[in-house]
Amino acid sequence: MLNRIWGGFFLVSLMATMLQLAMGQTEVLAQLSEALFATAKLAGEIAFGLVGILALWMGLMRLGELSGVVALLARLTEPLLARLMPGVPRGDKAFGSITMNLTANMLGLDNAATPLGLRAMQDLQRLNPHPDKATDAQILFLVLNTSSVTLVPVTVFLYRAQQGAASPADIFLPILLATSASTLAGVGLVALIQRIRLNDAVLLGYAALLLSALVSLLCVLFTLPGQMISTVSAGVGNGILLALVLAFVLVAWWKRVPVYDEFIAGAKDGFTQAIALLPYLLAMLLAIALFRASGALELLLTLISTLVQAIGGDTRFVDALPTALMKPFSGSGARAMMLETMHHYGVDSFAGRLAAIFQGSTETTFYVLAVYFGAVKIRHTRYVLGCGLFADLAGIIAAIAVCYWFYA
Repeated sequence: MLNRIWGGFFLVSLMATMLQLAMGQTEVLAQLSEALFATAKLAGEIAFGLVGILALWMGLMRLGELSGVVALLARLTEPLLARLMPGVPRGDKAFGSITMNLTANMLGLDNAATPLGLRAMQDLQRLNPHPDKATDAQILFLVLNTSSVTLVPVTVFLYRAQQGAASPADIFLPILLATSASTLAGVGLVALIQRIRLNDAVLLGYAALLLSALVSLLCVLFTLPGQMISTVSAGVGNGILLALVLAFVLVAWWKRVPVYDEFIAGAKDGFTQAIALLPYLLAMLLAIALFRASGALELLLTLISTLVQAIGGDTRFVDALPTALMKPFSGSGARAMMLETMHHYGVDSFAGRLAAIFQGSTETTFYVLAVYFGAVKIRHTRYVLGCGLFADLAGIIAAIAVCYWFYA
């Protein structure tokens, strides 16, 4: 699958380049050459930037496991995850690392979510009878990550504040609705393919509990001034994170675990893994960079705008589409597109708000796929890309619908 995807990017880039040259736009050749070298530099920066983060969290997770704190957290979610991932044995440590990753994602803690997700993928790989082929559990876990399970997108609020938004957090509810649609669509499609029974009493009970907690969170947040929502959200997220770190270390120390030695041992594993990710990152980022530099993305946007105009539709959403179309490929690219849209149309314009909603409700599917599966050397990804992109599409459609509902 990855071989076909990677080759397909190059084929589309070649076709777009030939079209650009036929139109006399010879500067595309220089753009492509620049993209080659810029991508190599970017891949190195990302991989080496992950060294410290992975070393930190692999060391802390080792202490979390030895202290028993991770196992305690796993007991809270195991009844739910065991039904969604029946291939994972009860009591397996994978449930703990999956819980930690999903918690970090929900709190918008990106720096913690990636290394915790890599650890979860490694734990799931231990149970894989065919090491080069993704299991059902790994597919569901990846789709949960690509569907952007984020309750409070603090970074999006901060970017809107920097751009001078009147109320930076006023897109909180639209993002929540869009990301929920993305997650439900992705998990629903995986459940359909894997024949997971979603009308299970335990699953429905957890769904009711999560919905109640979400409604309670909304009630609390809506009592706060708009400017305070992002501040309180960031404080709660960081507070929970620091509480977990302290619990890992102090409980392990109380149990007479050699905390320093064990942390070092875990950190060494993180360092090795970060370096091993470089080739996989480089390959995917190279294909994406050529796709963008060839003008293929701009051609796609032009085609969409033309089709919408032909059927007499409202084309305002097209102005924000660069963010949505770039997000599955590159987080930094989508962020640049969002900021460009905010700057050009205004941060509180329809396009500016929609771009921010796109940024907060979808995820970098190709990047996540390359990093997570690259970490465990999986080559046969089965249907995971289709499910991930389906979740992205659902999030994009929901974001557009919600934005028209709230701001049209």
